[in-house]
Amino acid sequence: MKSTIDKTVEFVKEKLEGAEAGHDWFHIERVWKLAGKIADTEDCNKEVVELSALLHDIADPKFHNGDETIAPRIAREFLESQNVSEEVIQNVLFVIENISFKNRSQAPENPSIELKIVQDADRIDAIGAIGIARTFNFGGFKNNLMYDPALKPNLGMSKEEYKKSNGTTINHFYEKLLLLKDLMNTQKGKIMAEERHQYMLNFLDQFYKEWNVD
Repeated sequence: MKSTIDKTVEFVKEKLEGAEAGHDWFHIERVWKLAGKIADTEDCNKEVVELSALLHDIADPKFHNGDETIAPRIAREFLESQNVSEEVIQNVLFVIENISFKNRSQAPENPSIELKIVQDADRIDAIGAIGIARTFNFGGFKNNLMYDPALKPNLGMSKEEYKKSNGTTINHFYEKLLLLKDLMNTQKGKIMAEERHQYMLNFLDQFYKEWNVD
């Protein structure tokens, strides 16, 4: 008999078939694995961690006209169909509703340890070599410029400005990716983020050398 986690994996794979490659099943799988590694170092509810990691991008608002209500609704309907307890469902929805970088100014005063773990895992997958690949894939998906020296990063964007931004892919490093290392919640997350952060700095150095034909 399949476990709830196994059924959730099947559901997410089916739901995200054909998704943009930076936010597809493989992204979910990496976040799920990263969250598991971090959870092993924390006192937490591992069922909530796993279900939250698997369902956190079930309907990413950026692909649904910014609608942030779709993912929690889909997640609730699925978890109820699996007879998951209301307490677990509420804890999973809390993670889904508060995980996003763009919502950090509205972060809850008392984040659960499960939110901290899955948020770290999601942010770790946004940096390093994978983060670079995902960023350029999404920039290409939106047909954004790779780089324009005349366009400077917008570091003070509101949530609404961030959602509508069509800045360059290189600017996204400064507007988000390079900020993530210092936003890690857990000790394990901080350690894992450090190497990936340095990799991005090295990449940017090389990118500018090649862009400027040094």
